[in-house]
Amino acid sequence: MHLTKKLMAIGGLCLAAVVLMAAGGRDQSAQGQIRIGIAKIVQHVALDACEKGIVDAVKARGIDAVFDLQNANGDMNTAAQIANKFKADKVQVAVGIATPIAVALANTITDTPVVFSAVTDPVEANLVTTLDHGEKNVTGLSDAIPTADHIALFREIAGIKTLGYIYTSSEANSISALAVVEAACRSQGITLVTQAISTSAELRQAAEAIVGRVDGVYLTTDNTVFSALPSLIQVFNAAKKPIFSGDVTGALTGGCAIASGFDYYKAGLATGNIVADILEGKKPADIPVKFLTDPSESDLLFDLDAAKNCGITIPAQYLSQANYIFENGRLTSK
Repeated sequence: MHLTKKLMAIGGLCLAAVVLMAAGGRDQSAQGQIRIGIAKIVQHVALDACEKGIVDAVKARGIDAVFDLQNANGDMNTAAQIANKFKADKVQVAVGIATPIAVALANTITDTPVVFSAVTDPVEANLVTTLDHGEKNVTGLSDAIPTADHIALFREIAGIKTLGYIYTSSEANSISALAVVEAACRSQGITLVTQAISTSAELRQAAEAIVGRVDGVYLTTDNTVFSALPSLIQVFNAAKKPIFSGDVTGALTGGCAIASGFDYYKAGLATGNIVADILEGKKPADIPVKFLTDPSESDLLFDLDAAKNCGITIPAQYLSQANYIFENGRLTSK
């Protein structure tokens, strides 16, 4: 739900060119190899883990492939450029990690398989019309999370009565997630206070604007928020207000009292297996949208340092279920 490397958009394109040149280019030593384009909307640990999982799964299936790895740095113009690059390079499969880049690929590439990953609501994003099967050349994996269950757990453990929620107003997945959060709060009698942002640079200011009005903040899988997560953690930890993260990967370094969600590396593995299935002959239109539903694909983390800072005691029954515990500045796994 891991190394961070920040690339400028042009630098990312240059890196991809270097990778292809190192492989001999399209008409030299790479001749006969499968070319797979993988693009993520922004750099952060969850999407990095997803990217790695895709590459590892394809390799594990014995497919000889050259990977063109791209990062749009949160910019839709760059996302469009990457989509056009993949189309011009005639990649055999184009993979988009997160909704904006997946939409850019699907809108540009219509005669080559497009596989999306970490897309919260692929129907709302117009990538597919049903979850039962793909749409023409498009299929993939959804990262929808059990938001209502998360909020109920947050209320039980932390006594949340007023919940904060920060989201990116320009991301379709974030708008879909907002509707789910609103419904969950209504059904559970929780007051919801929201704050919209457009870029990751606005996250600290949004956190400062909301922190004094809420008992805690809930985070869904919003890529813009998670790309600047440390700034939000600093604000809420200083105010001794708890954070519940719907992405465990981003919480592994501490600061979120509770985190629950699926493993993004495993999401990448599942996505990579979809890519491999397509390369081995399956049609995207025949492949249902994949969800991670097996308990082994999900993680539960408690940060006892953050919980103590907020005056919260995690019940033993939940601690026994956690596979990650962060305490005294260290992460341990079960």
